[in-house]
Amino acid sequence: MRCYPAGVPSTPDLARLRAEQADLAARVERADRLPPIRLICGVDISSTRFDPERLVHAAVVVLSWPGLEPVAESAATLRATMPYIPGFLGFREVPALIAAWDRLHPKPDLVLVDGHGVAHPRGLGIAAHLGVLLDVPSIGVAKSPLVGRPAAPLAEEPGAVEPLLWKGQRLGTVLRTKRRSNPLYVSTGHRVAEATAVAWVGDCLRGYRLPEPTRRAHLAANAERRRHLSL
Repeated sequence: MRCYPAGVPSTPDLARLRAEQADLAARVERADRLPPIRLICGVDISSTRFDPERLVHAAVVVLSWPGLEPVAESAATLRATMPYIPGFLGFREVPALIAAWDRLHPKPDLVLVDGHGVAHPRGLGIAAHLGVLLDVPSIGVAKSPLVGRPAAPLAEEPGAVEPLLWKGQRLGTVLRTKRRSNPLYVSTGHRVAEATAVAWVGDCLRGYRLPEPTRRAHLAANAERRRHLSL
């Protein structure tokens, strides 16, 4: 895959980026505004935090709904335009995802993102960031929390849920998808209500900890990284 070089500032202007996050977060729609769902996709990134080249390998995988059969796939590798800074990963990773998205046909009706939606200190995790920029319904499906904690201990049985709380506010839902596995952290990305997001993640489970769209995107992003390393 082609790699797109870009300058990488050693000291990014975090004040400017916070202001940009605030502007984008204000555009997040937390109520349902979804079309009829015929195609659903997962997106994920594969990268190494200490990679001296700062390469970001992105993949988008489209599946049919409700069969969750593969329909299309796209990938892209870009050089990050800023270093790895927790809380600002959207600026590092979204450009590669958009590059992969632009190559994708057909486009999906709903996007599941391996990462957070509004469960973010400034309400703009990568799922919200990407959803707003593309204006597509999106859901954050993260494997670990960025901020917040469950309102109560999470039961062990699959399907158990608890609100994800931070500073007295609900940011998302902690969802157990598989027994003896760590839970997922589901939150609104854009144009999908919280309860709807949790329902979609549950409906996309096929026996694994991760829902099928992000599971396949994870595999595809790792494959893109291996392809790039073999060039």
